Amino acid sequence: MKEKENAKELLSFIKEATSPYHVVEEGIVFLKKEGFEELDLKENWQLEKGKGYYIKPYGTSLFAFTVGAHFAEGQNFRIAAAHTDHPGFRVKPNADMKSGAYRKLNTDVYGGPILNTWMDRPLSLAGRVALRSEDPFHPEMRLLDVKKPILIIPNLAIHVNKEVNKGVELNRQTDTLPLFSMLEEDVSEEKFFVSFLAKELGVDSSRILDYDMYIYNSEDGGFVGMKDDFVSCPRLDNLTSVWSLLKGIVSGRRDEGINLIALYDNEEIGSKTKQGADSALLNLLLEKIMGSLSLSKDSLYSQVTDSFLLSVDVAHGVHPNHPEKYDPTNYTALNEGIVFKIDCNQRYTFDTEAIAIVQQICEKSEVKYQKFVNRSDMPGGGTLGPIISSWLPIKTVDIGIPLLAMHSSRELMGTKDQAYLDKLMETFFGL
Repeated sequence: MKEKENAKELLSFIKEATSPYHVVEEGIVFLKKEGFEELDLKENWQLEKGKGYYIKPYGTSLFAFTVGAHFAEGQNFRIAAAHTDHPGFRVKPNADMKSGAYRKLNTDVYGGPILNTWMDRPLSLAGRVALRSEDPFHPEMRLLDVKKPILIIPNLAIHVNKEVNKGVELNRQTDTLPLFSMLEEDVSEEKFFVSFLAKELGVDSSRILDYDMYIYNSEDGGFVGMKDDFVSCPRLDNLTSVWSLLKGIVSGRRDEGINLIALYDNEEIGSKTKQGADSALLNLLLEKIMGSLSLSKDSLYSQVTDSFLLSVDVAHGVHPNHPEKYDPTNYTALNEGIVFKIDCNQRYTFDTEAIAIVQQICEKSEVKYQKFVNRSDMPGGGTLGPIISSWLPIKTVDIGIPLLAMHSSRELMGTKDQAYLDKLMETFFGL
């Protein structure tokens, strides 16, 4: 079935998109194949109608946009946003630790992962390393993905942890440190993690100034269920959205207006960074686009009320073993379509007019949809929508596909839902 093809494309993307840096690089590879041209914020732009462009202001954030072939002043923006990061672990600067006959790494917890799902998994490393250069203000930056399981966080055996099945809280400093290797007879080597990075990069270890390395679940995603009903895979939050936005900006080219996708970092920790949604980055980019088309800021501001933003992040599907955790009438299920995320306290951004617009887009493109509201006594998390719309006050709706086991090292989605989201993004940018 066609839905499986969409899911297979997603799995291929996720396999390579192992850190926020690699999410961005894989996105760029895809955009370049589709004829998008790279821009630099430091340069003056000469934009052409009917063309697509992308910009990587920082290593973990990516923006892409198209200018309609018949673009004219007064036409609006259609924007969709997602995030490139996911909960997990990052390696601390002084990472080397020794314990008896073993070497392990000192790590920090990033975001809000379900810690016990990372135990006994094959883990790998991906990220960015900074090397010495002749110009101190421009160190050489190198990406690295080890691409094989080199780490593992072993559980304690039940024989020495007899209460484990009653629920044991994991200590983030002592219980989640990954095993790296055996301690060799020659223990004189210092900074063995930096030496490992240097060997992987083919450089002398003295050139390494710093690194930003993510630990990721190296298991491949795949289908599960009697009829391949589900997809089990790491990093579904939020690469389901990133992939749909990339496909949508390529396939949904309308003749008028400007389409734009914003892929931000650091959503899992609040977005308050230069590469996060709680920054002026999108506003600056829109102003530069308008200036490059010989239009003023006033032209941008005049289109605010007629433009539209989709904040695209995963949603909670009802858990079959714990339906009591969800609202009794506003729950959502896997394989039943994209989710409108609604919260009257605006943790999710919406208004009735905006929801009605997206409902009609769904109906026009034959995309199934459903509406989700948290239990009144169980507040949910925040999203990109409220943050971006506070900087750029345009009509906004929070949507996404439903997941089970959100923030697990391996999450679960419905096989059909990626196709629904892909179709919606294509229609949103194409109408």
